[in-house]
Amino acid sequence: MSSLKNNIFYIPLEDVESEHCALIVDNGLSKIKTIDSHKVELNNSRAVIETSKPEALPEAIHAIRDLGYGVTTVKKTFPVLDMSCASCAVGVETAIQIQPGIVNASVNFGTATVTLEYLPNMISPSEIKNAVQMAGYDLLIDEESKQAETLEEIHEKKFNQLKLKTIWSGLLTVPVVIIGMFFMDIPYANEIMWVLSTPVIVWFGKNFFVNAWKQAKHRSANMDTLVALGTGVAYIFSVFNTLFPHFWHEKGLHAHVYFEAAAVIITFILLGRLLEEKAKGNTSSAIKKLMGLQPKTVTIITADNQQTTISIDKVKHGDIILVKPGEQIAVDGMVIKGNSYVDESMLSGEPVPLLKKENEKVYAGTINQKGSFQFRAEKIGFETMLANIIKMVQEAQGSKAPVQKLVDKIAGIFVPIVIVIAIIAFVSWIILGGENGFSQGLIAFATVLVIACPCALGLATPTAIMVGIGKGAEKGILIKDAISLELSKKVNAIVLDKTGTITEGKPVVTDSYWTEETDVLKQILVSIEKQSEHPLAEAVTKHYNDNSNGNIELEHFESITGKGISATVEGKNYYVGNKKLLIEKNVALSEIFIEKAIQWSAESKTVIWFSDEKQALAVITIADKIKETSIEAIQQLQESGIAIYMLTGDNEATAKSISQKTGITNYKAEVLPDQKATFVKQLQSEGKIVAMVGDGINDSTALAQADVSIAMGKGSDIAMDVAKMTIISSDLNKIPEAIKLSKQTVATIKQNLFWALFYNVIGIPIAAGILYPINGFLLNPMIAGAAMALSSVSVVSNSLLLKGRK
Repeated sequence: MSSLKNNIFYIPLEDVESEHCALIVDNGLSKIKTIDSHKVELNNSRAVIETSKPEALPEAIHAIRDLGYGVTTVKKTFPVLDMSCASCAVGVETAIQIQPGIVNASVNFGTATVTLEYLPNMISPSEIKNAVQMAGYDLLIDEESKQAETLEEIHEKKFNQLKLKTIWSGLLTVPVVIIGMFFMDIPYANEIMWVLSTPVIVWFGKNFFVNAWKQAKHRSANMDTLVALGTGVAYIFSVFNTLFPHFWHEKGLHAHVYFEAAAVIITFILLGRLLEEKAKGNTSSAIKKLMGLQPKTVTIITADNQQTTISIDKVKHGDIILVKPGEQIAVDGMVIKGNSYVDESMLSGEPVPLLKKENEKVYAGTINQKGSFQFRAEKIGFETMLANIIKMVQEAQGSKAPVQKLVDKIAGIFVPIVIVIAIIAFVSWIILGGENGFSQGLIAFATVLVIACPCALGLATPTAIMVGIGKGAEKGILIKDAISLELSKKVNAIVLDKTGTITEGKPVVTDSYWTEETDVLKQILVSIEKQSEHPLAEAVTKHYNDNSNGNIELEHFESITGKGISATVEGKNYYVGNKKLLIEKNVALSEIFIEKAIQWSAESKTVIWFSDEKQALAVITIADKIKETSIEAIQQLQESGIAIYMLTGDNEATAKSISQKTGITNYKAEVLPDQKATFVKQLQSEGKIVAMVGDGINDSTALAQADVSIAMGKGSDIAMDVAKMTIISSDLNKIPEAIKLSKQTVATIKQNLFWALFYNVIGIPIAAGILYPINGFLLNPMIAGAAMALSSVSVVSNSLLLKGRK
């Protein structure tokens, strides 16, 4: 095949459930010579490869599947039209095969069909149809295929399957546990437990055995290996004892079964996986919501000046688009007619909408306010700033290098040791055990593997996390994952967004000075501001509305762009706006008013003037207030040795004023979303563990990039979806609390792992029969099962103690 320009392929992965699995896939891809660069993004459940060779994609997918992991692809057969000879079939096949996202294409001239395998996240049937049409042929696609399954729908199906597995596994396990614990003597107890536990082990727990085999092929072991070994041996041993109890009875031994132990482990671990998958789903929902900021349809102005509604994917460069009041802007472009205020908080984080006039740029995803305007489309599809934010968030979420989980590291060492001990015990009993050496060796072998069962190890992290998350929720801190909990205690740099994080995030009236503050004048001011389109007018009406007795009818109202408003009440003119408007209207400004305006402007507050036709009546300031707890929280964090940085899309003067009031020495003003993420990367490159705290869409890229991401609960849903922690009250004082909770939870996890391992270190040698030569003691397999259960109870109990810690 010929070369083409470098393409980036995003390969959706299945069954890559741990960092350990991600490393195996990454190593597999490194052996493919046609791939120029590659990485595995566990958080995004995908592999990213860059290549100039079209054959690299099928090679990569083959390699991933050969390693035992899955790739989400769609296989379909479509009728091909207008083929007249065998060479036409080759032409169609070639036209399809060179499209990015095609894994395999096979055209059958005899049946006039093409069988395709493609990546649903990279190409759709409609795009394949267009490629075939460009080659001079056609593809027959039914309506159902046009609405092809998206990658999200495929993942949703898989999540629902896992949910169903967990529910059925739980339903079958409960009666097994009840019989195993309380009704062992009922007729056919073993047979009933065998029947009920078989689907749990063989069907619902199948993936644990498959994954364990994958690990074994690569001479490694993880949590799945432990689960497969523990449950597999317990199940097989129990089946043997159910079918051939006389084998043990003849030797004066009891035939114990462990069906309930095997079933419980599978159910517990499935439940843990389900909760993990749900948390992963929240991450991708941020991407979905970002995509939802773009409208599905737009109104374009045609060459004959008619209005037509078209789908957003049909917008072309140069199209004239009409934006109506309240609509979201569809693509990036330049205003050519009209003006309006546009809310660009998703880009800048600033709550005050900006006035957009002719020759000014507008961006996809931003929201038009009360006016209407036309603009020319300049950037569409993947070119827009919104598309870049989506791409950056996705890349940042997947940028963290895979690191083996502590439990997988322990499993990698623990499993081989346990197997070796079990084999040594078995062989030793055969050689040294005399007449019953083989049967005692078999019991010792099974007992070692049962007692080494991973239930306590498996519960060590999730139980502590669940209690930690519950305790966090009680304190108003929502925590999504274990990684954030582990890293929070190591944070030594915190990046704070200004608006909505340090400040309240909404403009309010902070100061005012009146010649005479009468109810009538306040009524007139509120009545004028209620008709204003200016975004700051709402702050004035909210502040004075409670104190004014209804509205006054305005005889004349005029909005003066860039300056303010004029209105007439009972034949008298009133003005609300900036100083320039009052000077133009020859309104007298007293010294005290001018002094107040200069003083407040220096504090980076917006100054609004209110006057009649002769003199200034009031000067009012509007600002975004610093939260009452922000200064205290920042001081507390700085005293604990954490470096604090402030990033804002606001101007230099406002940023400087806020930083001085809060005691932050490191700040940057007029920062765009991608620059925030770059700043976080820069700190990380200096070896810092960085926490990012923000509340807006413009913070989402930096939140995704940071080691620990914290969203304000009163902010945007997207920021909360991207972030791994959310502070419900938006109170910065909760950050030191979150760090303390992190330290406590991680300490509990380590204690749990210690006790789980300590129990195994003591229990395994006893199960192997190490005490037999000394005092004749042999561990009864039933007691081993009880001890295994007790270790799990001790781990859970230790986790529950976390609740009471202050």
